[in-house]
Amino acid sequence: MKITIEFDEQEEAKLAMEAFDWKRTVMQLDELLRSTTKRGVYRNREATTEEFEMAEYLREQIREIVKDNNLTL
Repeated sequence: MKITIEFDEQEEAKLAMEAFDWKRTVMQLDELLRSTTKRGVYRNREATTEEFEMAEYLREQIREIVKDNNLTL
């Protein structure tokens, strides 16, 4: 499939070209948080209760924001 998009502003074109990088960045952040919630590890040590709970909360927020914007990870 070939898609052609034209932009009037250089900044808009740059943002569109960076979309995949943004998605990959959010996915990496989600994976970092998942590691904490799944393994109970943060920075190569056991996560504190607060860190574990915050990781769970942030993963939920990421998923909700992604869903609200009709996106997928």
